[in-house]
Amino acid sequence: MSNDEIFAAAYREHYWAVSRYVARRLDGRADDVEEVVAEVFTVAWRRRTDLPTAALPWLYGVARNCLANAVRGHGRRRRLLDRLGNDDTAHGRHIAAGPEADTPGGWVHEALARLSAADQEVLRLTAWEQLGVDEVAVALGCGSRAASMRLHRARRRLRAEIDRMRPEPPNAEHSCMTAPKEHGHG
Repeated sequence: MSNDEIFAAAYREHYWAVSRYVARRLDGRADDVEEVVAEVFTVAWRRRTDLPTAALPWLYGVARNCLANAVRGHGRRRRLLDRLGNDDTAHGRHIAAGPEADTPGGWVHEALARLSAADQEVLRLTAWEQLGVDEVAVALGCGSRAASMRLHRARRRLRAEIDRMRPEPPNAEHSCMTAPKEHGHG
């Protein structure tokens, strides 16, 4: 099979997985998603001679870099708009979400958002993209042992964030579930 055919097969097989990967990280901004996915496959086309047999983790690695570029560009545009005073809040179009906007499991996303970008990514690669440690290593551009350690540490930090967010259990002294006292018989 030629490099062009290998690329075409990878494109057909992995286009939707890469699209979902990008969409989850851009919170569904459709125009941005399409642009980033197009960039991912443009890079893959240019580097089709480097395309490994297991292409998906490699494509996720390319997507990470393309996303980083897109986020930097979005940040530059946002800062420019802020300097120009041409943003939605300046024109009174800021919309506040109501309490019904809470999504089931939103607390998990909140805990995840409190982690570093690196911790978020390794957890997303395993949970959302369902990659094994060896595939995570390819996507992150590191060795399997390093990927395993990053995953272990990220899980530990996520658990700590979840524990911090959990409300305190009621005080045992004020609970009505106290054990009955034994009475002696005379």
